[in-house]
Amino acid sequence: MVTVTINGQEVQATKGDLILEVAQDLGFDIPTFCYLKRLPALASCRMCLVEIEGFPKLQPSCATPVADGMVVTTNSDLIEQTRSSMLDMLLANHPLDCPICDKGGECELQDQVMAHGPSKSRFQDRKRVFHSKDIQLSPVIIMNVNRCIQCQRCVRVCEDVVGAVALGTIDKGMDTAVTGFAGSLASCDQCGNCVEVCPVGALMSLPYRYKSRPWDLVETDTICPHCGTGCQLTVGARDGEFMRVRSKWDHGVNLETLCARGRFGLDFIVSDNRIKRPMIRREGGLVAVSWDEAGEYLRERLTGILGADSKAVAGLASARLTNEALYQFQKLMRTVFKTNNIDCSSRWPVPFDALGPLIREFYTRGPLDQVIHSDCILVVGGNVTDENPVTEYLLRGVARPGDTKLFMLATRPSRLDADAKGVLRVPPGGEAAMLGAVLAGVLSATEDHDMQRDLFANLDAVHATLKGSAQSTTPADSAALDLLTSALAGDQSVTLLISAEVLRSPGARATLQLLHNLARVLGALGKSVAVQFLFDRANQLGAWDLGVLPGALPGLKSVDDEAARSVLETAWGAEIPAEPGADVDQILELCEAEKIGLLYVAGADPLLSYPDRARALRALEAVDLLIVQDAFLTDTVGVADVVLPAASYGEEAGSFTNNEARTQAVQPFAAPADEARAHLEIFDFVATLCGQPLQPSAPGEIFDEIARLVPAYAGLAHSGLGDDGAFTDATPEPPEGDLFASSLPATPVHHGLALITGNCLFHNGYLSERSQILRSIADDPYAEMNAADAEALGLADRDLVVVQSAHGDLTAQLKLNKRFPAGLVFVPETYRSLRLNALMTRGEYPCPVEVRMAQIAVRELAGAETVDQAGAPG
Repeated sequence: MVTVTINGQEVQATKGDLILEVAQDLGFDIPTFCYLKRLPALASCRMCLVEIEGFPKLQPSCATPVADGMVVTTNSDLIEQTRSSMLDMLLANHPLDCPICDKGGECELQDQVMAHGPSKSRFQDRKRVFHSKDIQLSPVIIMNVNRCIQCQRCVRVCEDVVGAVALGTIDKGMDTAVTGFAGSLASCDQCGNCVEVCPVGALMSLPYRYKSRPWDLVETDTICPHCGTGCQLTVGARDGEFMRVRSKWDHGVNLETLCARGRFGLDFIVSDNRIKRPMIRREGGLVAVSWDEAGEYLRERLTGILGADSKAVAGLASARLTNEALYQFQKLMRTVFKTNNIDCSSRWPVPFDALGPLIREFYTRGPLDQVIHSDCILVVGGNVTDENPVTEYLLRGVARPGDTKLFMLATRPSRLDADAKGVLRVPPGGEAAMLGAVLAGVLSATEDHDMQRDLFANLDAVHATLKGSAQSTTPADSAALDLLTSALAGDQSVTLLISAEVLRSPGARATLQLLHNLARVLGALGKSVAVQFLFDRANQLGAWDLGVLPGALPGLKSVDDEAARSVLETAWGAEIPAEPGADVDQILELCEAEKIGLLYVAGADPLLSYPDRARALRALEAVDLLIVQDAFLTDTVGVADVVLPAASYGEEAGSFTNNEARTQAVQPFAAPADEARAHLEIFDFVATLCGQPLQPSAPGEIFDEIARLVPAYAGLAHSGLGDDGAFTDATPEPPEGDLFASSLPATPVHHGLALITGNCLFHNGYLSERSQILRSIADDPYAEMNAADAEALGLADRDLVVVQSAHGDLTAQLKLNKRFPAGLVFVPETYRSLRLNALMTRGEYPCPVEVRMAQIAVRELAGAETVDQAGAPG
């Protein structure tokens, strides 16, 4: 620590802290333009100059670290005169178009001129003009170079934070201009972070342009619905109409950044594809009815289905619903419908016997910014760039300085590979084998084998199983593997970040067990181990925490845990089935066998997302009564017997639990559309029809019950979550017993091409594809593959191709990628028009396919189906 005096106030500061930051912490206002906390200092705007005793000239406080005994003055006549002169120079060439500039009312230049500017300018020359008209850089970003004050925030955020390098500068001095280099804008992330950090109106949001003024907006702080990062965002609406999204600086995990989905993808709430009224099936079609008519129809059907000797009941809920809705859904299923046949993903079942111990014993419920400041980070599976862009920004921030060693273990390449110390490229489903090699390497690199055997009686057997994994690695992997095992064995703090994509593989159980083994071994070696998932759904962890699983109750206690079950039964006043239920695979199997009388689907679309469309269709059509509760017309709506219109995101209050286990308030900023009702209201509506209304039923009261009954949420209150949320707090259970000793699954081997899927940058799930703005910036439906593979087939970039499996085919535009692994074809799962799951069958991943040139024109490509309110397709 050093002692510094600022404006006569003595303070202790950390050596290396900047004068600007120390002064701001003391409450002293120092104006800046080029400064941004997460960016390297530039010191170009000279607005933050201060006097330092003993220095002959003023010094930039944004680039000058404090030193012991330093005496600083942040305001004086000389400083004010200098600031006024700097502003005069900026205004000399700045266009006087504030009345039409979108930044008017929230422009930093306006604010600084009002506070520190000259009363009269000394410059009389004609203003410099770069371009007479604004330049549209993309469908969402437009630029007026004449307004630029050359702070270069946009350029530095693009390169240092986002990693896209789409912007740069040309020329020098007063002629410096921000521009896009040749070809760079084609690879722009369209995240709009350049617009966010621009202090003036040089870079603007095209969808928001000329729509409103900031003082006309009613702004609501809420949480992004697109992925599990949990970015805080501020939604602006005027007269109830959605206008824009911006980030709230210095709040949330994202600070001033958002990705394209978060900033531009919320207009899905005004999609024309909303369900307007309840619908029931009559004479083969869906007919719009009133809520009363739907209630009478449901009461009659439920009475027959839930009678004596009835068939089983099952439910599927989306991990995009709020905590309160998910909790109430599983409560409804368990107490009213007397079943544990529930799941929170229609894309894959969760092997809870492997997942449960990993969550209970190692999940780190804490800020990602702290979790990633470890000696070594291993990211397992997925593509962070596409699935969790803002998480990628944070990882880049710790990897580039070199203090943290970043390693990637995945099938698909990501932009973070360039910042990683080592990249382990694995075939689809090969995560378990590579993790086995990693664990074998760590064990071999550790000297104290006797200590290990004392902790794990089956260590020798496990080690013998893993040796084959280490021997099977390729020479290309061996260098990265050696670096990783050396880092894991030698470093004191290790973070494991696990993509939800690992759950897609048939070998998911083995992968989770090996991650658990690795965490246990590292912990036994005295290392600090942090574990978090990287979910691609906004509330996946909340769904698990609150028991939307066939084998787990709220609090992730097993359903056959009598003590845990008794606590809930007493609170709920109802018995809970003691046997674990069926997961999504087993539910559809029971449906096919005509053993399910009622399937209740809330917010999910298994007909589009389950990796076997034919099986999902057979199963849904075999159910006696299919209830679908959703805000949007989906494929599953098309085969439903009863459709209940639900509120969309932004139309109901609640909370999400993000990847960090931070519980955050989700606030409404619009009223439910047409006759839609909140999910909680609909659950209570259905329960009341069965003669068992749910209590409590209000969001705040339900959250209070969660806080009372789920230990990790104890002490939380929805009203106390604030802007940054509050962390759930679960003391990790001490691991007991031996390591998991299951045999490693064989990595699928394909001699031709194999199909894999996942998210793409601009679409994450099916909400984002309903955004008109995101559709304007996203690629057309595409199939991505290695350039050499395409050349061998006589195919070129942007060709229209057919991807065909044994079960079906689709037509899409070819996208070539030199870095993409040979032998694989990637098609995003998020384009509804492709019906990708029609090519797949459950349990076969990756899926063998052939790729050939299409024989149809682009204009003949079928778009997404539309569903009429009075007759959805069957």
